[in-house]
Amino acid sequence: MKEPVKIDSAPKPKGPYSQGWRAGDFVYTAGQGATDPATGQYAGPDITSQTHQVLKNIETILGAAGARMADVIKINAYLADIRDFEAFNAAYRQHFSEPYPSRTTVGAQLSHGLKVEIEAIAYVGPR
Repeated sequence: MKEPVKIDSAPKPKGPYSQGWRAGDFVYTAGQGATDPATGQYAGPDITSQTHQVLKNIETILGAAGARMADVIKINAYLADIRDFEAFNAAYRQHFSEPYPSRTTVGAQLSHGLKVEIEAIAYVGPR
């Protein structure tokens, strides 16, 4: 079983992709930026406010597929400036607890003004 996740309270895709997918026992989110769905603008100019918004967006998409942040097992994070790593970690820790998801964090060229993009994989088990 697989089905796309589409929810109006998360940022709309800016290209030909889905916000997420529920596939069997897993939920996969598309890479999320710091867009506040209420305003269509980035949550703020700094890594901390953007990280919080990105993770709120992921939480919203996961919730639409029946998952929670505690179900996340893998994160891929992309930072526009790898020097933001410690501030990113501080904000990230507020959304997860031990045992933390496995994670890859890399420096990447992101859209103008975007400091962070994150994608998640959650294990939810059978319905």
